[in-house]
Amino acid sequence: MIVWVNGAFGSGKTTLVDELRQRWPEALVFDPEMVGYVLREVVAVPTGDFQDLRLWRREVASLAVGLIEEYHRPLLVPMTLVDPAYAGEIFSALKDAAGIDVHHFFLKVPREVLEKRIDDRSFTPDNPEQDERVRRWCKSRIESCMAAADTLPIDTVVLDGELSPQKLADQVLAQVRGGEASGA
Repeated sequence: MIVWVNGAFGSGKTTLVDELRQRWPEALVFDPEMVGYVLREVVAVPTGDFQDLRLWRREVASLAVGLIEEYHRPLLVPMTLVDPAYAGEIFSALKDAAGIDVHHFFLKVPREVLEKRIDDRSFTPDNPEQDERVRRWCKSRIESCMAAADTLPIDTVVLDGELSPQKLADQVLAQVRGGEASGA
């Protein structure tokens, strides 16, 4: 089983996955950004977004399947994935080709909250100029991420990303297993 936590940058994906991990210790955390970072070291990314690389999408699905098949544990995936074609490609590879149960959640957060959260984060503390570039890039993606809420797969569960991580985790766990995964 995969629990994919989606949303704009600053929506709280990683924070929610951290909360879920505490309550669901058998789950593994897989961050597809790591695949992108590796690819960026090997090949050029003409658009600047490694999600545009077909190889990234293929490898994300392949690695997720491999982790589940090898370790027989649920997978928590915090990753912004808002291009409908890319989401379809990855989710199809997981669900249809590999038969994995994918629970897709989207954290919906107002623009001003996203901007504040992004401004409050430090991405590269030792490099203020890079930090600012990352902030600008994240903010430049807010509009497309917010618009994606209308194009997500039909089975996506949209959550109020302004709720506490604890309340969000309660909702996710209730949806995924009726509370069973939380140990209740």
